[in-house]
Amino acid sequence: MNTYKIANIPGDGIGREVIPEAVKVLNTVAATCGFQLNYKNYDYSCEHFVNHGQMMPDDGLERLRDSDSIFLGAVGYPGVADHISLWGLLVPIRRTFQQYVNLRPVRLLQGINSPLRDPGDIDFYIVRENNEGEYSSIGGKLNEGTEYELVVQESIFTKRGVDRIMKYAFELASTRNKKLTSATKSNGIIHTMPYWDERFKEIGKLYPDVAQAQYHIDILAAHFVQHPDWFDVVVASNLFGDILSDLGPAVVGGMGIAPGANINPEKEFPSMFEPVHGSAPDIAGKNIANPIACIWTGAMMLDHLDEHEGAQLIVSAIEEITKKGDILTKDLGGQASTSEVTEAIIEVIKNK
Repeated sequence: MNTYKIANIPGDGIGREVIPEAVKVLNTVAATCGFQLNYKNYDYSCEHFVNHGQMMPDDGLERLRDSDSIFLGAVGYPGVADHISLWGLLVPIRRTFQQYVNLRPVRLLQGINSPLRDPGDIDFYIVRENNEGEYSSIGGKLNEGTEYELVVQESIFTKRGVDRIMKYAFELASTRNKKLTSATKSNGIIHTMPYWDERFKEIGKLYPDVAQAQYHIDILAAHFVQHPDWFDVVVASNLFGDILSDLGPAVVGGMGIAPGANINPEKEFPSMFEPVHGSAPDIAGKNIANPIACIWTGAMMLDHLDEHEGAQLIVSAIEEITKKGDILTKDLGGQASTSEVTEAIIEVIKNK
């Protein structure tokens, strides 16, 4: 029996509700498919920051290092600025463990209404560069408090960083419908985006069977709304990928069903799996948060651990529930509670 060590970081707000619900589903699948998940909980969170002045202990990353995967709920707490949680927890985990792929599926599940009038068949992946790009701590402020005050923010694009995310995206496209789209803005960003385009073209020579397209980020965002069925795999820099991977879920039902993963493809370090949604403190503790995003994120974790049968069981069970539509949370047009949706998914898995 394969056994995996999972580091659970419930985080804040609804993260503390949806992680336990997802664990129930994961344990059901593990028992069904014959593997074992051993969990260890870590209280790394904005609440931890309020109490201790830091998002995690000084040796917080070392405690995670020997895990097979990290399962994160959400972070965010009233009075704690968002950049605190990003640079105090998420970025250190993503960069220390070389989780250079941020992978987010965008799929219109059966039974869920898109806000688009005629959405078509939406099923694509956003591959976001996750370790460099526009999210850099290089920069600063000069002449603060004077009329000459200025700020500088640097972007970092390395050949190694760009090439490896391109190769991952091309490989993913090769396993699907052999279509890859690159997000760029090389008409306005004079150095980094033309370089991004050059590397896309160069790496693309290695994949002649993959149809290749690129769009400037502004028109690409418009196409996500007008023609989401055009896309199969979309590769983007850190900033553009971040924006697109919120827009994508918006056209297929919202953040409550949007899973996500931060992946170290080589498996030299643990990968981290986190739903796209935030901690939603306004609904925390009410048992009304949608658990589907977190449960689907758990399926992505199983896929990464090569427990593909278990992952597929979860995804098909989710879709069976959404297709029926008789037990969904309020954000999807139903009235079910967090725990009721979870139990419904578990019941489907048990009956498969």
